[in-house]
Amino acid sequence: MRIPLLAIFLFVSSFLGAAAQSPPAHLRSAPATGATALELFADSIAEPPAGFVPARRGALYAPAYSSLFSGAGRARVDFAITLSIHNVSPDRAVILDSVVYYDTAGRAVETYLPRPVALKPFGTIQFFVPRDDVRGGTGANFVVRWSAADARVDTPHVETVMIGVANNQSLAFVVPARPIEP
Repeated sequence: MRIPLLAIFLFVSSFLGAAAQSPPAHLRSAPATGATALELFADSIAEPPAGFVPARRGALYAPAYSSLFSGAGRARVDFAITLSIHNVSPDRAVILDSVVYYDTAGRAVETYLPRPVALKPFGTIQFFVPRDDVRGGTGANFVVRWSAADARVDTPHVETVMIGVANNQSLAFVVPARPIEP
């Protein structure tokens, strides 16, 4: 009877040890800084072309929830937020002019891009707000301003993904962005 228990212990220990190893850099939770996102998604972005003249501009509003109230409104559930921006064009870059995170009162909390970047065809970049960063509150949002040299470029696909835990239950939901006046 001791051998099977020892075997189970070793199996579980090896599994837990493997799970505790650090994941690859692109899968690690990134702090909420534009520089980190630019480093993590360096293969998806490039410098905008010299002499870039936009033929099309747009802005997208993406609701985000760093906190929500639950139950009778007395308990607060905090969420980690990932803003995900996808260039849906197979052959044209989209320029991300700015990505700004706003709080419930509409005040800018954080600006994620230190300068415009070109999102390569089919490229993706993500910006992360940790669960313990509740500066955004219950009505947080992002505004993504973009442009393109070719008027035929499709609007980027932008969404926020919120993940949290309440009462030993994982909660996750996705909210798509909507266009607003640039």
